[in-house]
Amino acid sequence: MQEAEQLDRFFEICRQHNLKITPQRTSVYHALMSAENHPSADDIFQIVKHQYPNITFDTVNRTLMTFTQIGLLTIVESYRGSRRFDPNFEDHHHMHCLKCGRIVDFTSDEFDQLKAPKKLMQKFATVLSSRVIFNGICLECQNKTDKFYRNNKS
Repeated sequence: MQEAEQLDRFFEICRQHNLKITPQRTSVYHALMSAENHPSADDIFQIVKHQYPNITFDTVNRTLMTFTQIGLLTIVESYRGSRRFDPNFEDHHHMHCLKCGRIVDFTSDEFDQLKAPKKLMQKFATVLSSRVIFNGICLECQNKTDKFYRNNKS
């Protein structure tokens, strides 16, 4: 999605939810959309505070939670540290590195077609979305580990 389209979507969703479009909220949204990863509230705070030095972490965090509630982003399932956010609403899945915490998006037509098990559907009326999550070690972390062991052989 182009930046202009992203901003139009931001403005439209804020209007639909009667949410005032402030410069600080717009800055938080810009920081989120320009992030190359799945940022935490602190990651966004570190970016936004350069433009708005008096903004608080609490304001950024509450803004991100509001954006989640109105459908501008989702909270990513994270296994380390703080909550992470994902502005990507296109169908995709995640690969988590259990060493560094990095989360990488990937697409798969095969995984997009997965159906919920029948036993589960006896407890739920509707599936709204699904996401496949892989956990592993990224190549960068694996290479660091391999290098450490090579350098520390007895």
